[in-house]
Amino acid sequence: MMPTEDELKSKLTPEEYDVLRNKGTEIPYTGDFLGDIPQGTFVCKVCGNPLFYSNSKYNSMMGWPSFDQAVEGSVIEAADGGIGLQKIAVSCAHCRSHLGHVIEGGLSETGKIYNINSVSLILDETKAPPPRTERVRDDSPDERETLV
Repeated sequence: MMPTEDELKSKLTPEEYDVLRNKGTEIPYTGDFLGDIPQGTFVCKVCGNPLFYSNSKYNSMMGWPSFDQAVEGSVIEAADGGIGLQKIAVSCAHCRSHLGHVIEGGLSETGKIYNINSVSLILDETKAPPPRTERVRDDSPDERETLV
């Protein structure tokens, strides 16, 4: 069951609430999951939905924890930008909480780099990642609001 917005405001820090519910962004290079991390599964801080496995962590050197693939069906990508700026926002597919952004055409094996705010994640070290599944690079354009 999803918590109400009032419950989330009392459960989350102001920064966590701003990022997860108001599409804010944490200050680059300040998050907890930038360096090496233990094996596990990153889950949504709001609903516990598995989002990324530790073996998909990618060193993008962009200031946020990065991954080159999401757990299948776990995130939604949607256009998020103003005039002259096209960004692709990433949200939890279960609770729609904002997680960060994805860059397409990156140098990773999958062609994607998910830059995710640390404050939106919990690392569950009890859930070991399955063996990595390789995904074929798909550089073809598609419609936004895609379940990945």
